[in-house]
Amino acid sequence: MENINILIVEDELLIAKGLARKLKKLGYTVIDIVTSGQAALDSITQQLPDLILMDIAIQGDMDGIETAGKIAENYNLPVIYVTAYADDNTLERAGLTGSYGYILKPYKEREVHAAIQMALKKHKQAIALQNSLEKAQHQNADRSRYLSIASHDLRTPLTAIQMSAEILEHHGGKIAQEKKIKHVKRIQASIHNMNELLEDLLVVSRAELGKLEFNPVSTPALNFFQKIVEEFQSIVTAKHDLIFTPQNLPPEVMIDPKLLRHILTNLLSNAIKYSPNGGTIEFTVCCRDHRIIITIKDQGIGFPASYQNSLFKEFERAQNVGKIKGTGLGLSIVKQAVDVHGGAIALDSQEAIGTTATVTLPLK
Repeated sequence: MENINILIVEDELLIAKGLARKLKKLGYTVIDIVTSGQAALDSITQQLPDLILMDIAIQGDMDGIETAGKIAENYNLPVIYVTAYADDNTLERAGLTGSYGYILKPYKEREVHAAIQMALKKHKQAIALQNSLEKAQHQNADRSRYLSIASHDLRTPLTAIQMSAEILEHHGGKIAQEKKIKHVKRIQASIHNMNELLEDLLVVSRAELGKLEFNPVSTPALNFFQKIVEEFQSIVTAKHDLIFTPQNLPPEVMIDPKLLRHILTNLLSNAIKYSPNGGTIEFTVCCRDHRIIITIKDQGIGFPASYQNSLFKEFERAQNVGKIKGTGLGLSIVKQAVDVHGGAIALDSQEAIGTTATVTLPLK
């Protein structure tokens, strides 16, 4: 049996000491014997017991039932009443404090032992239920937050798609080809942004449910990275220069292409997004010592040192982002995907100079 620490609250010391001897014989540890409610609260503060055996008629301004109520409010510890009082009014008052048992004097060792074990079991179950409820509430709050973000951030690209589609539908024959292409590109970019947001939300949801799996497969290295670069070359602005440098890549690498895609698309998207004035984005990939090392360096706004501890928290964004749109999910997704790979990520940044993200993944 694990060591169980018990506090006895009893104003008749002979009875208390007799109870303590029986408890020790049963394998329990009596950490203190006190005679009043205030003394019980002081003792709990100093040495937190696992369970309290509480007489109802005790010394001081508070009786045992009032004391148990204070304990329930402040400490969430199981209390068993050990008393000679069994009238209906006392039983009703005791029940309102959420007690874990009621033993009438004179008591037997077997009764005390059974009551203690039942109380500890009930308390453990109550804590587990409370934790489950808190977790469910937290998950529901997160889901509500995800839905709120999704509805807010999807509204802008949907409005852009609707406006461009209506212009092409009603005025397509009257506008120049150049403007038609402009509206088609706006629709394509809006769809791309919507897909990115929905994919981010799905990844976060899977990670929270423990369903973010690692499935490495043999993948043509250069071809994989070049496809990612081609996708971004089509959406990168004219102000940006995306330079891809592969170094010492083997023909095939064992990676999870889906997870690595999440890592790269989020980091590259950030490099572009947080470089509103343009500049060079250096994307370097090399293999060394059975590891793949990915570096993405931009010349953007960077982030303040105070943001370092919040880098990978969901919905957290640096104070200097201004009006640059974002959900605060990107780096959280990157971190989770890197962790599932068994890798590491480091970000080195200086405000107004830029950020360098380095991801190291072991090659399985």
